[in-house]
Amino acid sequence: MRNKVIFITAIIGLLIGIVGSYLSGIEKKPQPPAFNPASNPYSKGIYANGIIESYQGNGANINIYPEVPGTVVHIRVSEGATVKKGTPLILIDDSVQRATVDQQKAQVALASASLKSSQDQLNKLMKSYELEPRSVSKNDLDNAKNATDVAKANAEVALKQYELAQALLSKYAMKAPTDGIVLSINTSVGSYISAQGSYDTYTQTLTPILVMGSSHPFLEVRCYIDEILVHRLPQASLIKATMSLPGTDIKIPLEYVRIQPYVSPKIELSNQRTERVDVRVLPIIFKCERPKNIVLYPGQLVDVYIGETGQETKSTGTQ
Repeated sequence: MRNKVIFITAIIGLLIGIVGSYLSGIEKKPQPPAFNPASNPYSKGIYANGIIESYQGNGANINIYPEVPGTVVHIRVSEGATVKKGTPLILIDDSVQRATVDQQKAQVALASASLKSSQDQLNKLMKSYELEPRSVSKNDLDNAKNATDVAKANAEVALKQYELAQALLSKYAMKAPTDGIVLSINTSVGSYISAQGSYDTYTQTLTPILVMGSSHPFLEVRCYIDEILVHRLPQASLIKATMSLPGTDIKIPLEYVRIQPYVSPKIELSNQRTERVDVRVLPIIFKCERPKNIVLYPGQLVDVYIGETGQETKSTGTQ
């Protein structure tokens, strides 16, 4: 009986093993991709990483720093707001500087009063001298003139210091340097900011207080070409490119703007704070119109293929 049980158990185990082997050997149909990977639309296209920026004649986005340090007391705009040149953006505590301005204003009033008194005294002596030259000594007249000149100089210095104090007071209100859109605000009410920027808790670095972009109908795409591919770039007049949005099948044609003629060390766009490798890249700037049915944001990473006018293209989707 015992041998019979062992025999049956062995047969069951063998059957389980055979079924398991069969099931594990069945080829599973792969899941279809959520989107097609970026494909090269050119016969001899060059791949490049790209990042979307606001359109600028030079440089990238507008980084704004305060000219004076202090504590933020009021933020008058919000991210995404469209502002005009000169619009107050952030107010810094100006209580100390305002007291300095009041003090300088009092100094101007005092110096003006002193100048008026000296001028009146000089006028009296001059009139007396004109009526009777022997009534006023030459020494007294010279002293009065010197006193008036000194008072006038003191008044001019006091006025200049007052104007400088007022000019410095205006720096405590950070204003928009140009028309544009507020992309990010990297501080909050109560935070201390300086000309070096604002301390970011997460990246543990200093960042611009506020970043602005242009309200231009175009967007800029900055691409980085690996140094080993630079020799394959076509002439500037023949360059054309196509941008692919990761996670989609959308492809957007790009228009060549300029090459930044300086090969620099490559940085990982997703983490510029620390990542740097021993590879050098050449920046190329393209532009595209803001799509009507697609939302694009500065800072967005994209895939770019750069080709040459006249190259045969493969069939690709468009926006």
